[in-house]
This record gives sequence, C-alpha cells and structure tokens, in this order.
Amino acid sequence: MRFSKAIALATVIQFTTVPFSASFAESPMQLAQSAATDLKAASVALKKARDADDRVAALSQTVQAYENGLLAVRESLRAATIREQVLKLDLARQRDQISRLLGVLQTMERATTPLLMIHPAGPVGTARSGMIMSEVAPMLQVRADELKSQLQEIEGLSNLQKDAETELQSGLAGAQDARVALATAISERTDLPVRFAADPVRAQILADNSETLESFATGLTDIPLDGLEQDEQLSFLAAKGDIPLPTGGALLRAFNETDAAGIKRPGIVITARPLSLITSPTSATIRFAGSFLDYGKVIILEPEPGYLMVLAGLNQIYGEFGQIVNAGDPIGLLGGKQPKAQDFLIEASEGGGTIGQESLYIEIRNNGEPVDPTEWFAVSNI
Repeated sequence: MRFSKAIALATVIQFTTVPFSASFAESPMQLAQSAATDLKAASVALKKARDADDRVAALSQTVQAYENGLLAVRESLRAATIREQVLKLDLARQRDQISRLLGVLQTMERATTPLLMIHPAGPVGTARSGMIMSEVAPMLQVRADELKSQLQEIEGLSNLQKDAETELQSGLAGAQDARVALATAISERTDLPVRFAADPVRAQILADNSETLESFATGLTDIPLDGLEQDEQLSFLAAKGDIPLPTGGALLRAFNETDAAGIKRPGIVITARPLSLITSPTSATIRFAGSFLDYGKVIILEPEPGYLMVLAGLNQIYGEFGQIVNAGDPIGLLGGKQPKAQDFLIEASEGGGTIGQESLYIEIRNNGEPVDPTEWFAVSNI
C-alpha cells in the first residue's frame, strides 16, 4: 500500500538518532602527515650534516631523526589499520539499518511527493504523514552524509597505507646512509681527548682472563687513571634519577629479575628497534670497548671514580679505550637486520611484532657493587 512508504520513513527515525563511533583524538591521517614531515626533515638534515663542522654530532642527530620518523610511520600505519577495522566493523554491525536507510532513500527518490502524501486515514492521516516526512527527511540526509564520510575515510586510509610504502623505502635508505656516514665520521675523528695514557692491553688481558662480567668490572677499578674534573663528578651525582637511557626502548627485565633461562643478573634489559643508535648517557671515560664472553660487544664507561656503567649486547662500538665521551655522544649500534618497507606493512595489517626487537643490557656499579640502574635513569623514559 502507498502509506507503507511513509511508515517505512518513521521506522528509521530511531536509526537516524544513533551516532557512528567517534574518531580518534588524533587521526591516522594527521599522524601520517606528521611522520612524512619528520622523514623529509631528516633527509634535509642528512645533506647538511655531511658538511657540518661537527659531523659526528650532526649525523648522530640525523640518525635519531630517521629512527623517530620511521617509528612515527609505524605508529601511523597501526593507527590507520585499527581505524579502518573499527569503521568496517561498525558498518557491518549496522548493515541491516544501513540497508533500510538506502531502501528508504531509493523509495523517496522514485516516488512523487503527492503519492507519498496519500494516506488511507483521510486528511488528518495525510497531514500527519506530511509532518513525518518533513522531520525525517533532514535526518536521513544527515545520516547519508555520515555514511558517505565514513566510506571516504576508509578509502583514504587504504590510500594512506599504499603511500606509506614509498615513504618507508626512502626513510629506511636514508637511515642506512646516515649510519654509514656516522661510522665514517667517527673513524676519522681525532679530537677526542684521552684521560690517561695507560696501556689498553692490560684491560684486554683482564677481559680474556675474567670468567664473569662482575669479576671483569671489579678488576677494571684496579687499573689506575687520572681523576675527573670536580664539576663533572658533581654533574653525574646531581643527575641521579634524570639520566637519559642510552637508547629509546622499553624495560624488558628489571634489576635482579630472573630471565627465561633461570639466570638472575644484577642489571636491567632494554628492548629497542634493530640498529638503534646507542649514545653515552653522561660524560665518561671509556674503560673498555670490545667483545666479552657471551655478552656480545661491551662498552664500559666510568662517569667518575668508583662508578662503572656497563652496556652489553652491542653489535658495533664507536670509541676506544681511554677516550672521553660527552653525554649524547654515539658509542655504538644495536644488532639486528634492517627491516624492509614490507615488514612495516605486514606488521600493521597483522597487528603482530613482525619487526624483531634487540636488547641492551645495562649495569651500574659503585665500588664494585651493583646498584639498581632504574634509580639513576629517568624512569619516565623506560
């Protein structure tokens, strides 16, 4: 019957008053734009860093800029994937209601206004039908516009993920170029001061004959060296609790926590992205730089007499025995393989950890005794 069309309009009123899910506070599109800007800025910084007066410092900042830019792309891809899934699930959940909405809109498009206004109840029913039409039609249009906006957003998110592959390939290549340039600049550096002129062979002999990291670190304190400046000693002690981590990452194992193999170590383990740049947390003297037992490559820093900071698990070391490094100076790289652009896309679509994580082991010792590193490092950064 003709009046069923007007009744159909009334049945969707409840549907038109139910809003779609709210969008994220910061949309994936905004995250992607910010990430693209970061990578472009890193590319410009790499060109400038090659001609900088302090190439090591400039290239270190460039490597970190690329790492942050790639991390931002990774997060934007995850956000885009999650947002797309939310929208599709929302549309699937309301499929019946959307079908009714589309059916009503098609009915309104085909039917003439006089025909829609015919009602078997006579003039009063016709008037009521007209009132329903005047109230429902605008809400139907709003709902249709919202549906169109969601479909456009899904299309935009799909395009974002396609465009991200190009950005990732460029960013990964730039990051690798920056690492190579940094390694070259460090190998050519001759301006680092040396705290003492002791023979590094003694430290290497100690490393070769030590059966544990603890005995090795303790033995290092017996090798004499010149004292540090008083202001440097005070800066290390005053910074307790606010010292930045050698690399951005997450705490995997706490101080003295037993690992999966049942081994308890007097340090912490930080997980970070493959090939992450490791920087010196504070001004210090390099007391050892080389391989040790099954710890991989190890660098041991002395920020002041009596204190040693052990960083183990590196794949590459920047620095030599006896050199003095400043806070923020590059001292090594973590291991791992350079991820491919496709790895980021797969990880985002599957929601898993396709890109592996590397680990950095950190100890701090005071007069040979291990102390909890989390008491020294900024906890908010862990």
